[in-house]
Amino acid sequence: MNYSHFFIPTLREVPADAVIASHRLMFRAGLLRKLANGLFAYLPLGLRSFRKVEQIIREEMSAIGALELKPSVVVPAELWKESGRWDSMGESMLRVKNRLDNDFVVSPTAEEVFTAIVRDELSSYRQLPLALYQINTKFRDEIRPRYGVMRGREFTMKDAYSWHADEQSLDDTYNAFGRAYRQIFKRCGLSVIPVKADSGAMGGSGSEEFMVESDVGDNTLLLCKCGYAANVEKAACAADFKIESSANTPAIEKIDTPDIKTIEELCAFLKMQPQSFIKTLIYRVFNSELEIPGSKDREAFVAVAIRGDLDVNEVKLAAVLKASEVNLASDTDVTRLTNAPVGFAGPVGLTSLPLIIDHTVTAMNDAVTGALAKDLHYKHAAYERDFKAWMIEDIRTVKIGDKCVQCGGELYTKMGNELGHIFKLGYKYTRSMNVSYLDENGKSQMPTMGCYGIGVDRTLASVIEEHNDEAGIIWPVSVAPFHVIIVPIKYDGAMKEAADKLAAELTKLNIEVLLDDRNERPGVKFNDADLTGIPYRVVVGDKGLALSTPQVEVKRRSEKENFMLDCDKAAAELAERIKEELAKK
Repeated sequence: MNYSHFFIPTLREVPADAVIASHRLMFRAGLLRKLANGLFAYLPLGLRSFRKVEQIIREEMSAIGALELKPSVVVPAELWKESGRWDSMGESMLRVKNRLDNDFVVSPTAEEVFTAIVRDELSSYRQLPLALYQINTKFRDEIRPRYGVMRGREFTMKDAYSWHADEQSLDDTYNAFGRAYRQIFKRCGLSVIPVKADSGAMGGSGSEEFMVESDVGDNTLLLCKCGYAANVEKAACAADFKIESSANTPAIEKIDTPDIKTIEELCAFLKMQPQSFIKTLIYRVFNSELEIPGSKDREAFVAVAIRGDLDVNEVKLAAVLKASEVNLASDTDVTRLTNAPVGFAGPVGLTSLPLIIDHTVTAMNDAVTGALAKDLHYKHAAYERDFKAWMIEDIRTVKIGDKCVQCGGELYTKMGNELGHIFKLGYKYTRSMNVSYLDENGKSQMPTMGCYGIGVDRTLASVIEEHNDEAGIIWPVSVAPFHVIIVPIKYDGAMKEAADKLAAELTKLNIEVLLDDRNERPGVKFNDADLTGIPYRVVVGDKGLALSTPQVEVKRRSEKENFMLDCDKAAAELAERIKEELAKK
């Protein structure tokens, strides 16, 4: 391919809204252009790399037996109403009507579509296990799209779904997808961190995210040198408390705490550490799958108690309640439900709400807590003796310095961006959408499901984030738009003849070549070659051709030093190097 016939509108200036490397370089190197906030067009050079990421994904999906489908992007609302997510997905889902006033959804994800397809075709256990996937457009109306295609409104995802007759089959496929994901990201040249994660709105039980480290990451990761890794939403830590008897604890008593509402104020007033206090918060719960006492119209209120030096992890809380959302209750609701001003809630005597306590509270046998009355607190409060719980769960937010649940080492944090996520969905969608099959005894059964997603745009952007320098992109060979760029110092005479000959030889060897035939200064050509990041640059110049054995100068984009190759051996040598790199999986 000749440069003059290609469309590579490079830029020397950085777009004003581009704050991360991939956003800047995708624009500057002519890979991408913005149509509107969160909406982008891939230009030919960018699309070539995009297709290579897709191809790697397809090859690894085929290797584990997943089969590709292509459903529509716009789907009928009835499917989302069946699953119950028509109302719970919120404003990020783009809802549209056709001319007949029928409701449709521009897919933000595809559990409903794939489940409906399988429901209509599944009849026998002999058809299971089944794994299907698509690489298709999605739309989520992000409140604040940013960082280019790293967080756009329209994007491309590979999402796969699997159906199984039993949990062992689901586990096997889940693990196969986990291995395939590691291979996909390795082939793309990415260093990923697999972490334990929360399943969120997707539902289900087991969940693993594949993260890349990023200064502007949306996720906080808790890591340990032993290999433990988890998203802060899911992270657990070793117990930092010891359960002791309250037999010798003095009887509970009320104390005056005038105008004291916060843990910090209590610490100062009573000259005690926050670990001695029980903090009680009131939450409003939406769409819980549990039977919560006092629930009404799929909404409920709960009290949550935790040690005073800790914070409630609301994602964990939503997960244990199997709820779509949990929010702190309003001041008005807190006062109404506790019969006390905000800041004086506590677990002792709180009978109007189901009480959820963190494990740390079970070890508190001499604590200070709110007394459900203005300017009053209890001291000497003890779990079990003075109050009991509806649920006891791990609902604390793990933080840097906490001890690893696996080895006891100290946890540290990194910021990360999610590239892929795998879930064990269980029966969430097969139950709500009434999917069944006949087992070997002719009895109707419900299959369990898995779900497996990769953001294709985000993966491509992350490759650039990890592989760049001050001059531009440094593509791994596996996803580079071209393998070789040939740069004749001047495209005429002997240099043109040698460049054309080398390009033809490389093409015959199935090496993708971009020949810079432009009438530009050498410096401009070299800068563009570095900016676009093509792995091998071959310079054809008078000096090299004038040698007794004509040579060309070769530079690997990722290396500083050049080397020379004989013209008659250059094509074979470059092809061998490139194919060796592509063969490394």
